[in-house]
Amino acid sequence: MDKIEFTLDGQTVVAQGDETIWQVAKRYGETIPHLCYKPEPGYRADGNCRVCMVEVEGERTLVASCMRKPTSGMVVTSASSERAQASRKMVMELLVTDQPAREQSPDKSAHFWDMADSLAVDASTQRFAQDSKPVADNSSHAMRVNLQACINCNLCVRACREVQVNDVIGMANRGANAKVVFDFDDPMGTSTCVTCGECVQACPTGALMPSTVTSVDGVGDSADYDRKVDSICQYCGVGCQLTYHVKDERIIYVEGRDGPANQNRLCVKGRFGSDYIHHGDRLTTPLIRLPGARKGIHNDFDPAKPLTHFREASWEEALDFAAGGLKHLRDNQGKQSLAGFGSAKGSNEEAYLFQKLVRTGFGTNNVDHCTRLCHASSVMALLEGLGSGAVSASFMQAKHADVVIITGANPTANHPVAATFFKQAAKRGTKIIVLDPRGLTMRKYATHMVRFNPGSDVSFWNAVMHEVVAEKLYNQAYIDTMTEGFAALKEHVKHYTPEAMSAICGVEPKMIRAVARLYATAKSAMIFWGMGVSQHIHGTDNVRAMISLALMTGQIGREGTGLHPLRGQNNVQGASDAGLIPMMYPDYKQVDKDDVQARFEALWGVELDDQPGLTVVETMDAIHAGVIKGMYIEGENPAMSD
Repeated sequence: MDKIEFTLDGQTVVAQGDETIWQVAKRYGETIPHLCYKPEPGYRADGNCRVCMVEVEGERTLVASCMRKPTSGMVVTSASSERAQASRKMVMELLVTDQPAREQSPDKSAHFWDMADSLAVDASTQRFAQDSKPVADNSSHAMRVNLQACINCNLCVRACREVQVNDVIGMANRGANAKVVFDFDDPMGTSTCVTCGECVQACPTGALMPSTVTSVDGVGDSADYDRKVDSICQYCGVGCQLTYHVKDERIIYVEGRDGPANQNRLCVKGRFGSDYIHHGDRLTTPLIRLPGARKGIHNDFDPAKPLTHFREASWEEALDFAAGGLKHLRDNQGKQSLAGFGSAKGSNEEAYLFQKLVRTGFGTNNVDHCTRLCHASSVMALLEGLGSGAVSASFMQAKHADVVIITGANPTANHPVAATFFKQAAKRGTKIIVLDPRGLTMRKYATHMVRFNPGSDVSFWNAVMHEVVAEKLYNQAYIDTMTEGFAALKEHVKHYTPEAMSAICGVEPKMIRAVARLYATAKSAMIFWGMGVSQHIHGTDNVRAMISLALMTGQIGREGTGLHPLRGQNNVQGASDAGLIPMMYPDYKQVDKDDVQARFEALWGVELDDQPGLTVVETMDAIHAGVIKGMYIEGENPAMSD
């Protein structure tokens, strides 16, 4: 990494790599005022607010420190430059003029006011005329827009167009009439805004705010909370890190954190989808069914009024009642009369303890969770083909890929933050191939949209592999050193020509060949798939085919390559890793292997069942057959979710 030595306010400093003057100053302890610059991943410097100006010896004009990169021997003055300080203060005074008074502003604690304070700008005394006040926009259910507080810094535009790549926010008009607009100057609530809230987190003034933080008259304060709690999003499998802002034991707003999976980004669910925990119908006390109260779905039962069929109980009574009933069934009906459904929304530790409870307490391997109806087929194929039941590369590797295949998935809806990296890759020139029977949102960014007949995945992939073999596009060096069984695969696919498979999958032979050539000849390529691939009677074969294609072309194990099942729940991967599946102990150790069983019996100090348990589907069949008579369902809702 190149190092550049220069002088900053009389001190010799060193810039590393592509650092700007602003970044070097920050690293050496000086925060140069800034408004349009956001020092977070994904945000490029724009240099339009002119609050970060510094003086460079020998140059006639001041320069924007967020944009300018230092050169060897450069002499820069910032805090010690009267000229730079005067310029910054003048710009800030002009910006403050058109702001609402601080006590009436949409965010009294906005970054904007911190910068005004740092420059000793008195917002209560203004020497310039104020512009007209725009009308506030309260059309969105989640966010409030007050363009009187807007300084046209463009951060919201970059947040929407370059970070989240939703292309909703833009600038209209020019000069003094320039303003932020949604689509064609539509109200936010009726625009194509997807409510990800990235613009809210980026806005330095409070012109864009969460509706939960502002009053009916538009006054708010982002610092009006009691504490912050760092956590992980509870929705999909992307793994976004976030921070809850809590006041009076209620979540008032959520911000994204710079985690390895999301780089501060959130989607509408992660940012605005936590209010359910405060719902009035949420159970906070254990309930025990009243004697004689009917089970099932009946017109006389209102879930919002459970006390018609249940009574409240203490935790001690409820736990004794549940444990006693399960123990009675185990002792009188046998261990195989019990089963447990764990949760993909709990932690690894919870998953481990739950499967251990079922195996050691119930005495059975009848433990499973929603992965059975999700990506269990992916896990088994990955274990078989790669030796690991997890992704081989993060979705963020898409930015290094030349070709990205997305099949059986709708990431813009189900994994929106992951989709931002796919969309960014497309804008940088990555070729996106979308394979799906449906026309999906990602087709907007696709170079190839391939719509095949439902259920014909294996036929399509066999034709692709046939073409790779026929044109000798496989990576022989990788095959020789890293794989086995290629000769058998080569023989297997020789009859699956694109012409023969076209009649089955409904894709033209020339398109099959185009996909094969693009993927196989790319310097780096990735495959992402969702439950459109795995939720089939032949889901495991679907994934096996994609793994075989990746291995024969060597598109795995390098930057910008790999295989990635887009997981559904937030910890479905960890739950499987921790053993919440009927045929595997933690770390995918088979329950019917004598040495494995002996190891876990020694670890847990109890005799264990040596036969694989029932899956989710088999458990439901066993319930109807009268075999399973008792269950512990933890953090799952099979009546709705499974």
